[in-house]
Amino acid sequence: MALIVQKYGGTSVGTPERIKNVARRVARAQAEGNQIVVVVSAMSGETNRLIALAKEVQSSPDPRELDVVISTGEQVTIGLLSMALHAEGVKARSYTGSQVRILTDSSFTKARIQKIDEENMRRDLDEGCVVVVAGFQGVDDAGNITTLGRGGSDTTGVALAAALRADECQIYTDVDGVYTTDPRIVPEARKLNRITFEEMLEMASLGSKVLQIRSVEFAGKYKVRLRVLSSFQEGGEGTLITFEEDINMEQPIISGIAFTRDEAKLTVLGVPDRPGIAYQILGPIAEANIDVDMIIQNVGQDGLTDFSFTVPRGEMDRAIGILEGVKTHMGAREVRGDRSMAKVSVVGVGMRSHVGVASRMFRTLAEEGINIQMISTSEIKISVAIEEKYLELAVRVLHKAFELDQVSA
Repeated sequence: MALIVQKYGGTSVGTPERIKNVARRVARAQAEGNQIVVVVSAMSGETNRLIALAKEVQSSPDPRELDVVISTGEQVTIGLLSMALHAEGVKARSYTGSQVRILTDSSFTKARIQKIDEENMRRDLDEGCVVVVAGFQGVDDAGNITTLGRGGSDTTGVALAAALRADECQIYTDVDGVYTTDPRIVPEARKLNRITFEEMLEMASLGSKVLQIRSVEFAGKYKVRLRVLSSFQEGGEGTLITFEEDINMEQPIISGIAFTRDEAKLTVLGVPDRPGIAYQILGPIAEANIDVDMIIQNVGQDGLTDFSFTVPRGEMDRAIGILEGVKTHMGAREVRGDRSMAKVSVVGVGMRSHVGVASRMFRTLAEEGINIQMISTSEIKISVAIEEKYLELAVRVLHKAFELDQVSA
């Protein structure tokens, strides 16, 4: 008998009929002799509706009360799914995050899980029940309802799998696995049977939206076996996210190409070329809780240099305001912003044992007349910042150059 945690996103439970489909899938999995814990999101669009409702009452909703409101979306889903399971003849019991006692800190709207009490869930499982848990939410030490922020239901699923030492955590979504890149841009993109946690973590952080990065980090930390599957297709193995040492065959050099359009470049011109200047620029940005990605500093001339970095596009205006405030103090000449940037990344653990990946990537882009403005690297990825208008072309030619359409993925 295997213990399996299944997580279903908002589109998977978006209508009563889809909830019934999920119930039938869960019933089949239990009939195969498995113990099943199901984590669900709110019905598609419901959380946004609740946030909009809160903002109609208070323009900047109180975070504690906002969590009280938006946590109700998942409460509706767990009740409906439990009813659907009863209609299938399956014993089921629903739990909110506080009823399970998913203990979190008190950071309302972006809480972090600290501990999970699995006693009630184990008792129900031993009695033959399917346990249905509300994702995205928990409770703090004071008994306040908290929510986990973006991707919170994925994180709940992985955290429950870790606490219960589940055999597998299955993430059901609207795609049937992890692809070499977005099939909407590259129709030849192929589904990967396996991908390592390291690669998935990079893909998630670099723009792949199949899994939220927090859930991948959690799974990697607690060695939770993850599988991505489609809730709209029957059968199929999906994509298993596993550890490199579990794979006996040699890895392909590149496993996938990730991208994001959400980039803006900031450049501080005429900065004095002296020790500590990077901190003077980036320190105030960090204090404002703005994420910085790529960084480049030109070679100094005549005691001056130019300093560039990228931030999420939605944060550009705020970042420029901060830099304008410290420009005079730094003695810089000018601050410029460019919101027409995109980032393309090639990812693969095979880079560790193969040379020439960067040169192939740069040559491929050069042949298409695509100018690289910034570069960042790690052991298993190379990212470049380019003009957004070239993004889809860059993804297509790199996918072909690294023969991702031909790899037996």
